[in-house]
Amino acid sequence: MFISIAMMLFNPLWMESLLNQWLWQEEYWLPPGIHWQDVDMKGEDGHFPLPRDLIYTLPLAFTFIALRYVFERLIAVPFSKHLGVKDRIRIRAASIPKLETFYKQSSRQPSQSEVVNLGKQCGLSQRKIQTWFRHRRNQDRPNNTKKFCEASWRFVFYLVAFTAGLGSLINSPWLWDHRECWRGYPKQPVAKAHYWYYILEMGFYLSLLMCVSVDVKRKDFKEQVIHHIATIFLIGFSYCSNYVRVGTLVMLVHDSSDFLLESAKMFHYAGWTRTCDSLFVVFAVVFLVTRLVVFPGRVIHTTLVVSAEFFQPFFGYYFFNALLLVLQVLHIFWAYLILRMVYKFVFMGKLERDERSDAESEVDDEEEEPEEEGEESSWAQRKGAINSKLASLAHNCVLNNLTNQRNINSRLPKAR
Repeated sequence: MFISIAMMLFNPLWMESLLNQWLWQEEYWLPPGIHWQDVDMKGEDGHFPLPRDLIYTLPLAFTFIALRYVFERLIAVPFSKHLGVKDRIRIRAASIPKLETFYKQSSRQPSQSEVVNLGKQCGLSQRKIQTWFRHRRNQDRPNNTKKFCEASWRFVFYLVAFTAGLGSLINSPWLWDHRECWRGYPKQPVAKAHYWYYILEMGFYLSLLMCVSVDVKRKDFKEQVIHHIATIFLIGFSYCSNYVRVGTLVMLVHDSSDFLLESAKMFHYAGWTRTCDSLFVVFAVVFLVTRLVVFPGRVIHTTLVVSAEFFQPFFGYYFFNALLLVLQVLHIFWAYLILRMVYKFVFMGKLERDERSDAESEVDDEEEEPEEEGEESSWAQRKGAINSKLASLAHNCVLNNLTNQRNINSRLPKAR
């Protein structure tokens, strides 16, 4: 019995029959009255999208990951040094096996009771335990070079994708008249350029989803994961249902602002404040116009309202529009964060941080605090650093205008 079941599971013909019976039912993918044989376009000009074409996106995703690895090390890292990206030097946590085990297996931020218990196990004070965990968290915090490399990789892809997508769509009638997205649907051949536009975009988002666990975790981490999953389902389903024309518009709208955001991040990590602020303002304008005006007013309107003039709604109609509405909810969430940053920029004169997706939520930004009274070696190092800074100030004739260096040095033990 078990042998017969195993033979059925690994029988290609049986698997294909099961897929045809459950997954590829015509009512899921095609309007009422349309059959698969009706959209068979062999011999016609163009290529009709087939579900098996999406298999190529999986090896393409691994190719993107390999290309990213090479790009970050051969291009992004040297370029970050050229722009002046600097990494903050952090104090490494001392090697304490019990604390390390608790950090990796239990919690990165222990509660007060856990701190007391760990202090008893290790023979350390509560302050030392808290300081160790703060150093350990900061030790795992991604540096500016890593964040710059991620942003530069996404910038390159989004810029290339937007340029290539705009070039392939500039002469397409549905870019200017959205009714053309549905004229003749679903018997619409797909040009080679639009086929590759689809395959490359889906392969790239698959690679982002695969790397989400090792990339920098940001404040909107959950929203980013939902966005990637919704985008992959949107691209895959729209390709199988031959919603390619409107799908290319969705991808073009998203790519139009994403490369601006990534470029602003790059200059932010490099310390180019004015350039970063200018790019962010441009990004904010493009994002708000494309995601809150163009996307719902043109793209969602044409899929939700205009398409009903050409065919009766079916499962694919509802599923596709549901995915578009999920994206629109995410757009509203990010627009709220962006408007908060714009408010700070206008009324406070600066952008403190990227509230949309550049603020890590897992690590704290606390400055390194002085250790307890008994740690003479750490104090000696800090005292030497303070004395060197005071000497540098005196050399520049700044300290003499404020106070006497000898008096300050005499007060250092009290400050301690």
